[in-house]
Amino acid sequence: MSSEPPALPVTFRPGRTRVVLLGAGVAIFVVITVIALLLEQLGPGERLSFIFTGALLAGVLFMLARVKVVADESGVTVQNIAGRRHLEWAEIIQVNLRPGDPWVFLDLSDGTSLPALGIQPGIAKQHAIADARALRALVESRSPRDLP
Repeated sequence: MSSEPPALPVTFRPGRTRVVLLGAGVAIFVVITVIALLLEQLGPGERLSFIFTGALLAGVLFMLARVKVVADESGVTVQNIAGRRHLEWAEIIQVNLRPGDPWVFLDLSDGTSLPALGIQPGIAKQHAIADARALRALVESRSPRDLP
């Protein structure tokens, strides 16, 4: 069941999850900073370590929130937590989002599979399914079908 592919360029992100992660990151940083400033028995170094810990926790949540999948004329760029990879259209054999999968997996022509965290069912399952179908339609319309 193939659907019409979206116009390029298109970016897929886990919108609701991203909002939750960014909001939690800001809230954690603010709460820990306020606690550090309100606790009178803390010295300057201890206050600084509290604030640094809040910034570190927020930073981790911000890194989790930056995942995305960008499709353009040249191919697909997958931005995961700690890395980015650009794939030519011909490198992508299949787009998979099976029941229970935490995110989309791209089956590649070299026999490996690449997780694409930018499309994840988490708290927006129907949105992730629609995004996976759109990416699958793009791959099917752009990849050569006469591979051995």
